[in-house]
Amino acid sequence: MSGAGKLRLGRHTVSLSSLDKVLFPDAGVTKGDLIEHYRLVAERMVPHMKGRPVSMQRFPDGIEGQGFYQKDAPEYFPDWIRRVTVEKKGGTVEHAVVDDAASLVYLANQNCITPHVWLSRADRLHHPDRLIFDLDPPGEDFDAVRFAASALRDLLDELGLVPFPMTTGGRGIHLLVPLDRKADFDAVRGFARDAAELLAARHPDRLTTETRKNKRGGRLFLDVMRNAYAQTAVPPYAVRSRPGAPVAVPIAWRELSDPELNGGRWNTRNVAARLRKKDPWQGLSRRARSLPGPRRKLARLVATREGTP
Repeated sequence: MSGAGKLRLGRHTVSLSSLDKVLFPDAGVTKGDLIEHYRLVAERMVPHMKGRPVSMQRFPDGIEGQGFYQKDAPEYFPDWIRRVTVEKKGGTVEHAVVDDAASLVYLANQNCITPHVWLSRADRLHHPDRLIFDLDPPGEDFDAVRFAASALRDLLDELGLVPFPMTTGGRGIHLLVPLDRKADFDAVRGFARDAAELLAARHPDRLTTETRKNKRGGRLFLDVMRNAYAQTAVPPYAVRSRPGAPVAVPIAWRELSDPELNGGRWNTRNVAARLRKKDPWQGLSRRARSLPGPRRKLARLVATREGTP
């Protein structure tokens, strides 16, 4: 792509501009390349964005320029991009919602390199359908992430939940747990915190829930802070604003042992081959679970560990 043009996607036509503008100087990735990426991945990506408020991470001059986060959908956005009004401290804000490929490509044409989505959908904003554990290595050793992800998977399986792993396009992995939207954010975050604390107690030399970095002692931090109202996470196949244009990509559990795996394994240049393989997150929504049962099991495990009746 170069210059300007129009792209027909479904029922909508998106006007494109400045397609030859370089957004990732080190990799030579242009805005046209970014738009082509999002057009290519839309079929897999949009289902994980549909119905969710979006916060846009925009870089008008590329990643080496000044970027910013934008929550509100500007008035000049076309009418066919859905909006949702959400409560915030002191008022409300109107977010865009990506329900189709055209909306996703339109945001890319606005220099939105990374769309960030809520863990809840617009019709039940206070009740998430996704719980996320954010696992970044304390240093450069990705083996710490492998260990934490495997240990967390074992615990969640013990509790009756089904986690799905994804490289973040950064340094680590997100574990996503689909939920049935009956619990509110406070309940979900409390459960995630208690599960993380139990896992850290089982592996005190390798894992921690200590929020202060100077208290972690080289251990991996089990981060559950995203599980709150208005917090966001990167959806699958989102491009990250890092050198090389890395991409967040769902993986199968067996891939965790791949010695070449790391948080930035895929990028806009090599992700196309990935799309030719079976989607590791296929059927994710059918694995949604309710929290009361897992919460009771977790309480029993904690009580057993603490030696209480």
